[in-house]
Amino acid sequence: MSVITQAKRVVVKVGTSTLTYENGKLNLRRVESLCRVLSDLQNGGREIILVTSGAIGVGMGKLGLHDRPAETEKKQALAAVGQCELMFIYDKFFGEYSRTVAQVLLTGDVIDDGRSRRNVENTFEELLHMGILPIVNENDTVAVDELVGTHIGDNDTLAAIGAKLTRADLLILLTDIAGLYTANPRTDPDAKRIPYLREVTEEVEALAGGAGTNRGTGGMATKVRAAKLVNENGIPCCVMSGATPETLYRLFDGEQIGTVFGGIR
Repeated sequence: MSVITQAKRVVVKVGTSTLTYENGKLNLRRVESLCRVLSDLQNGGREIILVTSGAIGVGMGKLGLHDRPAETEKKQALAAVGQCELMFIYDKFFGEYSRTVAQVLLTGDVIDDGRSRRNVENTFEELLHMGILPIVNENDTVAVDELVGTHIGDNDTLAAIGAKLTRADLLILLTDIAGLYTANPRTDPDAKRIPYLREVTEEVEALAGGAGTNRGTGGMATKVRAAKLVNENGIPCCVMSGATPETLYRLFDGEQIGTVFGGIR
C-alpha cells in the first residue's frame, strides 16, 4: 500500500508483552533487533518516533517480582526503576548503530495545555530535524492516570496522541498478536486475520475484546481505539506482531502484514 511504503514520519509503539519474557525480564535479543531495524529504517530516510511500554514490567523483572502490584504507589516505584533500566538498554543498543536517542516523558496535563503542547511539538520537530530518535513514554511517577485506569491512557493511546502531535504519516502498533482477527485466535482455531479495515465501526470494536497480559495495561481493544483516533486525523495505523522486528522491512516493501486501519483508497 502506497500510504505505508511512502510513509516518511513513522511512530512505532512497542508493548510490554513484546519487550519482555513471561517472567518480566527484558527480551534482549528482541530489543536489540528492534533497535537495529529502526536504526536502519532511519538510515534509509524515514523519521522514527518510538513509543515504548515496559517500564513497570522491566521494574518488576529487575526487582524479581512476578505479579503486577495493585497499589498505585508500588506501580510508580516500579516505573521509576524500570524506566531507568529501559532507557539504559535503548541507549546502548541504538548507540551500537550510531543513533542518538532522547527520552520524552509525557503527561496528560501537558497534552491538554495549549502552550505546553506547542512546546512538546517544537521539541519533537527539533529532535527529528537533528536526526535524533525520540523515545516516548508516559511519566508514570508523576501521572497516575494510566496506573489507576483512567489513562492518557495506556501507551496505545499515547502512541496515537504522539502520531497526532508529530503529524506522522503512519502509526505502527507492535504487539504479541499478528493483527485483528474474526475471533480470538488463542482459543478459536478458525479465527481469520483481517488484513484491511477502512474504518473502525462498533462491530470492529466489539471484535477487539478486552485486556492483554498481566505485564501490560493494553489489549486489542486499546489498539483499535488508537487506530480510530489516528484515522480521524487522516493517519493510517498498522497493528502487527512485534515478535520478529525484521517484519517491518516486509511491511515497508509493500507486503500485507498485520491489520491496516484506514489509508485505503
